[in-house]
Amino acid sequence: MRIERVLLIAIMTEKDENDRFIYSLEELKALAKTADGMVVHTLTQKRINPHPATYVGEGKLEEIKAICVEEEIDVVIANHELSGGQIRNLQDYLEVRIIDRSQLILDIFAARAQTREGKLQVELAQYAYMLPRLRGQGTDLSRLGAGIGTRGPGETKLETDRRHIQRRMDELKYQLKSVVNQREQYRSKRRKNHLLQIAIVGYTNAGKSTIFNALTRSESLQEDKLFATLDPLTRKLRLPKGLELILTDTVGFIQDLPTSLIAAFRSTLEEVKEADVILHVIDVAAPDKEDHEETVLQQLKELEASEIPVLTIYNKKDLIDSDDFIPHSHPYYLMSARNEADLLQLKEKIEAFLSEQMQPYQCLIPESESRTLNRLKKHSIIDELVYQEVTEGYLVKGFVDQSHPIMREIKEFQQQ
Repeated sequence: MRIERVLLIAIMTEKDENDRFIYSLEELKALAKTADGMVVHTLTQKRINPHPATYVGEGKLEEIKAICVEEEIDVVIANHELSGGQIRNLQDYLEVRIIDRSQLILDIFAARAQTREGKLQVELAQYAYMLPRLRGQGTDLSRLGAGIGTRGPGETKLETDRRHIQRRMDELKYQLKSVVNQREQYRSKRRKNHLLQIAIVGYTNAGKSTIFNALTRSESLQEDKLFATLDPLTRKLRLPKGLELILTDTVGFIQDLPTSLIAAFRSTLEEVKEADVILHVIDVAAPDKEDHEETVLQQLKELEASEIPVLTIYNKKDLIDSDDFIPHSHPYYLMSARNEADLLQLKEKIEAFLSEQMQPYQCLIPESESRTLNRLKKHSIIDELVYQEVTEGYLVKGFVDQSHPIMREIKEFQQQ
């Protein structure tokens, strides 16, 4: 596959902070790389607001035109969301493909969706993005060729058939509803099994999938690219003291994520709301890690998941000087997902964190009640297990979720 030559353009308004603007451009460059593009040039302009017709001013537009010719640019990517009119005007003048940050992200999602649910969600988000831009873009939205920003949602002449698009969106919503109901059945089944649930969240490329794979020994996709994981994965995890739980890897968050994409993926992100505990993974070496952290916390708030206990995992400690590290959140754990000792200690840290959310218990399990003992090992964190010859039973001390059905058996053997 041919690597496309990309020109990035960005407007810095009076509201933009310099550091945040620079990092936003670096992130756009990483997004372009993820979409298999090669950024050959970046042009910025300071303006009070983007030009309503052409995004950039007239002089800058001529400069962009010259670079497109000299550097044989295939696609120009704007750092802001463009209107249909802006895309059409830029395309007419520059005679190259024009897309914006939102369309680039949608394109990456389209390339990486693997499950039926993921594909349906991306297609719905693409239509939601395209619908208000039909009038401005004329015939260009019907294009389905190869290249960044062209992984379209269907073989429809989008510019002439709004009703068809609306019908297709309704159909997608209906299909998604069926898939969402199926996902809810899976959740109900997990709840009936009474296993604790932990969701791994974080900014894209923070190392969530690497940690998930290492803890569960699974083989989900992990790459040094943005949005390496799109579809949520769920696996069982056994902690050192025996407690079994469910661990879910989720799609990475990002600043300025298209609202249509957030809406479409809401059912997937519902997995986070179901969690008993959240592991928030942060790339400690990222220059904008505080903004990353705030972005994720804001998204959790919007998902109504901000009250769930959070253990913050600062990942990639091998890329920084640990002596200078100051955590932004507590409780926290500083680690490297590439270090086996750190991963083992992470399991212990999760165990200790869960213990703080649980109720301590102590009971005496008769030797004949081996099934109860096995259930305690599976559904609680056992700190002490001692066989007592006098009582011919096991003295068990540990921590348990006080809402778990196993509490009935604990209370029964506490009374003996």
